[in-house]
Amino acid sequence: MRSPVTGIVALLGLLLVLIVAYMSLFSVQQTEQTIVLRFGEPVDVVTDPGLHFKAPWNSVINIDKRILDLENPSQEVIAFDRRRLVVDAFARYRIKNALRFYQSVGSIQAANIQLTTLLNAALRRVLGEVNFINVVRDEREKLMLRIREQLDREADGYGIQVVDVRIRRADLPDQNSQAVYDRMKTERQREAAEFRAQGGQKAQEIRSKADREATVIEAEARSQAEQTRGIGDAERNRLFAEAYGKDADFFTFYRSMTAYENGLKSSDTRFLLRPDSDFFRYFGNASGKTAAPAKP
Repeated sequence: MRSPVTGIVALLGLLLVLIVAYMSLFSVQQTEQTIVLRFGEPVDVVTDPGLHFKAPWNSVINIDKRILDLENPSQEVIAFDRRRLVVDAFARYRIKNALRFYQSVGSIQAANIQLTTLLNAALRRVLGEVNFINVVRDEREKLMLRIREQLDREADGYGIQVVDVRIRRADLPDQNSQAVYDRMKTERQREAAEFRAQGGQKAQEIRSKADREATVIEAEARSQAEQTRGIGDAERNRLFAEAYGKDADFFTFYRSMTAYENGLKSSDTRFLLRPDSDFFRYFGNASGKTAAPAKP
C-alpha cells in the first residue's frame, strides 16, 4: 500500500507541473502583438495569433496592432498671411514595430502624448506656409497629405506608422469670425444698395423711354385722327355741296332739322327769338316758306 506521504508528493508534483505549464503558455489575439520579456528585457516579439510557449520566468506585454485614433485638441495656428486660425484635427495610426514602440514610449497613452506634440508642430509648420484661403478651401487635401507625411516620418522612430491625418475644422477665432461677418454684411448691404440704385436708374430710363414713345405715339395718333377728321369733313362738305346742287330745298330742310336736333336736346333750352324768325320757318310751314304779308 502507498503511504499518504507519497500521494501528497505526487499531488504537489502535479500541481507544480500545472503551474509551470500555465506560466509557460501565453495566447496572442488577432488584434494584438506580444513582446516577451526576460527580467524586463525584451527577448522576442510574437505577431502570429494563437497559443505560444515561453520560459516560465519570462513575462509578456500585449500591444494593440489595430488602427488607433488620436484626437487632437483645437489650437490656434497663424497662416502665412498672418491670419489666425482655429484648427481641429485628428490622426489615425498603428504600431508597426512593437519592440521599438515599447523601448521608445512604452504605452499607448505615452504615444498619444508624443504624437499630439508632433501633430501640433506639423500643423504649425505646414499651415504657416500657406494663406488662409488655401487652408479653408483650395488646398486642404494637399495640406493634410503633407502633414501626414511629416508626422509619419517623425513617428517612425517610435515604431508608429501614421495612416491618416484629417483637418476636421479650420476657421477664424470667434471674435475674428464676427468681425468678418460684420464686414461681409456691410459689403453685401453696399452691393444691395448699389444694385437698387442701378435698378432705379434703369427703371427711370425705361419709364422715360416709355413716356417718350407714348407721347410720340399719341401725337402720331392725334395727327392721323386730325387728318382723318379733315378728310371726313371735306367729304361731308363735298356731299353737302353735291346735295345742295341737286335739291336746294331738301338741303335747307335737312340743315334746319339738324339745327333743331342739336339746339333742342335739353329740356331747359330757351331761345330768345322772334316767332317769325327764319329759324322757326318750318314750324309754321312744312315747305319752310314764309307767308306773304297781307295787303292793306
